[in-house]
Amino acid sequence: MDLKIIWFILIAVLYIGFFVLEGFDFGVGILLPFLGKTDGERRVIINAIGPHWDGNEVWLLTAGGATFAAFPNWYATLFSGFYLPFFLLLLALILRGVAFEFRSKDEDPRWRLTWDWSIFVGSLLSALLLGVAFANLVRGVPIDAEMNYVGGFFNLLNPYALLGGVVTTLVFLMYGAIFLSLKTSGEMMYKARATARRLWMPVVILLLIFLVATYLSTDILARLGVDPGVVPVTGLAAVLLAGYFIRRERDGWAFTMLAITIAFALITMFMILYPRVMISSLNPAWSLTIDNASSSPYTLKVMTIIALIFVPVVLIYQGWSYWVFRQRIENKTEKLVY
Repeated sequence: MDLKIIWFILIAVLYIGFFVLEGFDFGVGILLPFLGKTDGERRVIINAIGPHWDGNEVWLLTAGGATFAAFPNWYATLFSGFYLPFFLLLLALILRGVAFEFRSKDEDPRWRLTWDWSIFVGSLLSALLLGVAFANLVRGVPIDAEMNYVGGFFNLLNPYALLGGVVTTLVFLMYGAIFLSLKTSGEMMYKARATARRLWMPVVILLLIFLVATYLSTDILARLGVDPGVVPVTGLAAVLLAGYFIRRERDGWAFTMLAITIAFALITMFMILYPRVMISSLNPAWSLTIDNASSSPYTLKVMTIIALIFVPVVLIYQGWSYWVFRQRIENKTEKLVY
């Protein structure tokens, strides 16, 4: 297989891994001030994702690095054209990370409340901006014949992209609530489960609307062939099953189904893109593809060898960390200082 195709698939896998693993982190962060009414409850919520949130963000860094090395023209156009949204995303991630580290440095309730709301803001902005960015990728943005983004910031705030941001945020909220029902016990578990149950119907409705909007705003029919519904409809079916399992209090299965929904949504987006990596809304011939945006064959060969060595190590380590911290967290505040 062509190394350019392999690296396109690998970058897709990295972004899918990031959304599947970091999605519930963002959801938990958004839910923090609302489900955590006391300092003890908020520390339970934070400790549920405490061992994982920073490791999950590595998937985004790796995806960005892989894009830079494998498809430098894609990286240059994407990060220059989306500079302001990505800068805001970076600030949101920094605010969120600092808040996790600083909130327990002082016992003053005002200090902790400030950082708790910082976690909320950082998580909300991150989820929203990521949805907007990926929706713009599949819709297309103004790119000229020289591979330069020639639009402005407000070109990115079109109705379809904003809808994508709202959908991503709401899905992550439900995902985070299910994760909390898996990782906590007692009252917090029941509150999280009830939240997931309330969010399920809005998520299904918005996903349906977004699916229809995707068929109207992109060239998905031409990209996916004669049976374009299989991949996205499978993701939709998974979220319907998630609602069934939530009502049956089968939290593990509900979490798995929503993870499948997120993964299939990203797969659909990358299937719409291929063999393009950025779509020009000005002229289809000006779109960036895996051919005109890639590095040299030698660079791709060296990167492939490195990836074959280190990617399995990262996967094994991250899987081991989830296994070690698999226990539920109880509301015993004297033992939960993060």
